Amino acid sequence: MTEPGGSGPEVSGNVFHGPAAFQAGDHNVQVVHHHAVRTAGDVLDTAADELARVVGAQWQEEAALRRLTDPSPLPVRWRVSERRAAGRVVAATAEGAARARFGPLPGVAPTTRAGLRGGGGLAELHAVYGGLASGRLLLLGPPAAGKTAAAVLLLLDALAHRAARPSAADRARVPVPVLLSLDGWDPAGEKATDWAADRLSRQYTLFHGRNGRARARRLLEQGRVALFLDGLDEVTGRLRGAMISALETAPFRLVLVSRAKEAVLTAKKARLGGALALEIQPVRPADAAEYLLDRLPAAPSPAWRALTGRLLSGAGPGPGPGPVSAGPLAGPLPAPLVDPLAAALAGPLTIALLRDVYGDDDPVDELLDTARFPTARAVENHLLDHAVAAAYTRRPGRPRPRYSARTAERTLRHIAARLAEEGTRDLRWWHVPGWTSRRPRTIAVWIVAAVVCGTPGAIMAWNVSPTPLTAVVLALGAVAGGYTIARRLARFSVPQPLSSAGWRDIFTRRTVGSGLGQWLFVGTLLCLVVPVVPLIDDAPPWWLWYLVTLPLGYSEVLVTGRGYEIVSGAPFLSLGTGRHYDPVREDHSGPSVLDTRSVGPRDVWRHHLVLRLFLGLLTGLALALYVGPIVAWAQSPLQGVMFGVTALVWTGATSGLAGNLAVATALTAVQLHHEEGTPVRLMHFLEDARRRNLLRATGPVYQFRHARLQERLALGERDATG
Repeated sequence: MTEPGGSGPEVSGNVFHGPAAFQAGDHNVQVVHHHAVRTAGDVLDTAADELARVVGAQWQEEAALRRLTDPSPLPVRWRVSERRAAGRVVAATAEGAARARFGPLPGVAPTTRAGLRGGGGLAELHAVYGGLASGRLLLLGPPAAGKTAAAVLLLLDALAHRAARPSAADRARVPVPVLLSLDGWDPAGEKATDWAADRLSRQYTLFHGRNGRARARRLLEQGRVALFLDGLDEVTGRLRGAMISALETAPFRLVLVSRAKEAVLTAKKARLGGALALEIQPVRPADAAEYLLDRLPAAPSPAWRALTGRLLSGAGPGPGPGPVSAGPLAGPLPAPLVDPLAAALAGPLTIALLRDVYGDDDPVDELLDTARFPTARAVENHLLDHAVAAAYTRRPGRPRPRYSARTAERTLRHIAARLAEEGTRDLRWWHVPGWTSRRPRTIAVWIVAAVVCGTPGAIMAWNVSPTPLTAVVLALGAVAGGYTIARRLARFSVPQPLSSAGWRDIFTRRTVGSGLGQWLFVGTLLCLVVPVVPLIDDAPPWWLWYLVTLPLGYSEVLVTGRGYEIVSGAPFLSLGTGRHYDPVREDHSGPSVLDTRSVGPRDVWRHHLVLRLFLGLLTGLALALYVGPIVAWAQSPLQGVMFGVTALVWTGATSGLAGNLAVATALTAVQLHHEEGTPVRLMHFLEDARRRNLLRATGPVYQFRHARLQERLALGERDATG
């Protein structure tokens, strides 16, 4: 067989590589050229396999949190959409065309018009994805229809299909599916392939480094990555049309997920050529009943028997978003049901909420009261209103909740109301300091900083000159210094950009190399120049110069990368932190991992609380090393130590504490605890809410698991505050 990455036929053990192969005979190989081509192919094979492994682990975990991989999950059903969101089906299947844009994946038959006629489930959805000649698939549906869940399950099926291929050559023909959000892409300034390569380099560590982005781009250009793009309906209308136009010529397979209404509006301005639009179907009442019965005891309570019996006695699916013409492909659709319970349970969200809210012995049959719940909306609102309390109610076999239901409800309502005021679904934890008045924490930090940080300087100055004037000057200096620290912390009350999300944002190969070069150059220069200066009789030893110039190399690492703000307030070390140094930082910094989907909010929080806090304190130590040894050599070791400790405390407080987003957020959480009754450890609470499936992590931000849950909680907060 042909070696992976090579090309050409196999003849009696010979491997040929185009015109460069000139040897023939049994087992003869042009070794040099063969090695070069094989290495290039192997690099991409290895990158694709590693990407498949990382993506699989990422979305297996997320699917488990969303409970999509239960032993008996809700079935996914789809039909060809008759909405005007795509062109003719024959354009997508390329039946009768001379050449298809994409050949079927190994082990998958070509998708045909006849095969689409009856719709299907998850297995058929993968067959359509793998056999579609155009390689362009739209997954549509109303809100809470399970579109993203279907995309995640399709992604996992595509990965499983790739892993099941017996040969490396077959695996190379199956693209690795990657789910990305369209948020943040400006198609006017960046081509689709460039944007996708940049996102891959930000998101996955195997694409970090000098050649990582180029490797990601080659995978995309060769069609070895398939993009599953979510959030088309969450961008503005003008951008949606521009994105569709930019994706028209993308060389890779595409799966776009969108609400049906926005997809139709977008198609009026720009339509993705050759796209096939599939619409996720409402959950059938019988499927909902079977799903619920699988999670109940063998002998359900009378209340649960009454509810599942109502569902099993129904006919056909629940109502969709509105009347849809079935057309010749989709077939006739049943008439909408009027039963509010069956209509409410037509979506995966409400079914999951129903099981969360009602335990095995709870009076779930109250939902059958049409006088109390006359519409599907009323049933859904009731479930949403009890979702938080249910998540924080102790259940047998589950860990005991660390927060009371009352505290959780109060906190999430406050958060939902704040997000509603800001007009966003993204909970950026580094914007939390703007949720309260900055005055209380500014005054508190001012007092603490003046007392704690002023003490070392006061001891040092009093030992030098113990006079009343010195005491007055020290007091004024401590007050002024504490105010400076408090003001630096107070600036986070205005939303700030997230400067870094991981250590790779700060320590790149070029920033570290620049810092080492600066340190060695300046230290060596001083060692050579100072001893020959006539005015200096007693020159310090060579090791002292390397010691006192080490902070210069350290500051060079930070100011040439994304850590420049850490040293911006440090004397002698802040040179290069101004805007004029931005081109250098742009050149030395690698792609930011800020937009990554693999680095979550807790990881970014820990990065700021641990690494950036440590680097801030290290900045104080660097300044202490810079001035302490010099003072010790010129004056006395005691004064050198005192100068060093003073520099360490003041600079560490300014750079590590007052200049840290995580510290500002933690202090705001304490303030919110006293003002609103929210948990003191706010980040810990948010992560706990994510594990209880009330929130979800989207890159470094949190979101409510569904927009409707956020709306109901925000409405409850407004009602509670009058």
